[in-house]
Amino acid sequence: MRSDILRTARLVLEPVSWRNLDEVAALKADAGAFGLMLGGVRNRVQTEAEMAQDVAFRARHRVGMFVIRENGRMIGMTGIHDRPDGRGLALRFALYPFATGRGLAAEAAGAVLRYAHSVGIHRVIAVARNTNLASRKVLGAIGMRVCGVFERDGCRMLTFESRAGHEASSRHRRVTSSLGRQS
Repeated sequence: MRSDILRTARLVLEPVSWRNLDEVAALKADAGAFGLMLGGVRNRVQTEAEMAQDVAFRARHRVGMFVIRENGRMIGMTGIHDRPDGRGLALRFALYPFATGRGLAAEAAGAVLRYAHSVGIHRVIAVARNTNLASRKVLGAIGMRVCGVFERDGCRMLTFESRAGHEASSRHRRVTSSLGRQS
């Protein structure tokens, strides 16, 4: 079994590869899954170009995009990529509509975020429309915090971030503060 396959309680996340091209192309063509992503839905040619970028990115950074499987069925994808607007290394996720509402996006995205930090990526960002409450909820659930706001195509966009060790430091401060109050 390859070490870059991630497992959670309910999911298996495997790095995207050319053997996943048909599944990834179908997901990226689905408006319910990819309609709110930067660039929107993709055609086959766009998906092939992005697949080449994803494979090269993984070779450089030891992390990248993953196909999400539940009981062997592809339900979406998540991972780290280099944002085309230059904002940095970013977490992204997209699930088919049938897979939403059960916490699977947070489970998968959280696993990838932890993995990214474990391989040395100190800062990971994510971007969500202010009106995309589902994505904002996922990002908050995995410990990402709003660090900026910008406008894109007339929409207010929120930038979230996670810094390696920040969660543990915050938890340590809360525990230490609690201990101090008990004295």
